[in-house]
Amino acid sequence: MPQMLRADAQDNRDRVLEAARRLFAERGIDVTMREVARHAGVGPATLYRRFPTKQILVDEAFAEELRACRGIVIDGCADPDPWRGFCTIIESISVLNGRNHGFVEAFLSASPADQSFTGHRTALLQMLSDLALRAQAAGSLRPDFVLDDLVLVLLTGRALSTTPVEGRAAAARRFAALAIDAFRASDAHRPLPPRPRLQGAL
Repeated sequence: MPQMLRADAQDNRDRVLEAARRLFAERGIDVTMREVARHAGVGPATLYRRFPTKQILVDEAFAEELRACRGIVIDGCADPDPWRGFCTIIESISVLNGRNHGFVEAFLSASPADQSFTGHRTALLQMLSDLALRAQAAGSLRPDFVLDDLVLVLLTGRALSTTPVEGRAAAARRFAALAIDAFRASDAHRPLPPRPRLQGAL
């Protein structure tokens, strides 16, 4: 049975998570543990007692976003129209990306030792790959699309977090619309440059 925390210990834990979520969303995951502790109003010893490593803190802070990301991909892949599902995923993840700078950074850069993010990432990328193949077979997605192109969109979209908060969702949707238009199958497309090697760098 999980050990119950004292009320003050639970309050400290909640304040640390709230501070971490806010700082990671605004500035990315390079924020130091000391900065998190300072913004939470707790001492470093209290922070490390609850979260012995930064990776544990990152995992806890982004648990909700990870569930949301998985839900977006599962729902999109379940759409009977693979192209529509593919487009929905791009738009929804672009909005999530713009809202939280740190989440996509953590998702894309997690080390092999971080099973929480890498396990989900591997599964979600495989689902996206299968969906892309279905959209290509339907003639909707350009035939030279590779999954690294979607990773490139995610990497580029991280800059959305630097735009004013009030216009961020609208900017994310416009960015997604431009990406979707580029991915759409068309005889007007010119050949693409050589594919990047982004997945292998994750």
